[in-house]
Amino acid sequence: MSSFTHIDKNGRVRMVDVTEKEPTVRVAVAGGTVSMKPETFHMIRDQKVKKGNVLETARIAGIMAAKKTSELIPMCHPLSLTHVQIDFEPEETNSRIRIEASVRTIDQTGVEMEALTAVSVAALTVYDMCKSYDREMTVSSIQLLEKSGGKSGSYKRISDQKNAK
Repeated sequence: MSSFTHIDKNGRVRMVDVTEKEPTVRVAVAGGTVSMKPETFHMIRDQKVKKGNVLETARIAGIMAAKKTSELIPMCHPLSLTHVQIDFEPEETNSRIRIEASVRTIDQTGVEMEALTAVSVAALTVYDMCKSYDREMTVSSIQLLEKSGGKSGSYKRISDQKNAK
């Protein structure tokens, strides 16, 4: 395992210097799941939640979160994102909603944290909008599904998050 890039030789935390890195197209996809009671799932699906359209609000929140990741995660570089997409896959049989975020940029460092932050905030927004109906909702399986670009190349998760229980 390589040494931690965010720690200098004296053990102090630092932001990694990417000045000399060549900008390349960077893409990351992350996923997560919000599980809930069947009644809550149906309220979301049928747009009966009093606070409004849950999934569209969560989509906007996820996009906004991706753009603010460097303000939330201390060592993240501020990036000029060129695309953020949030998709939802409702699974009625399991009363859960899968969330997937795809983030793209042309920059000197990757967008994994932006994709993970987008999924996390989208999931938390679903929880926030529905907590008065179902405080037992569970946010889970937030993980990087794939990434491409940069020196480390491509990565694709072998155990697909779609099969997460």
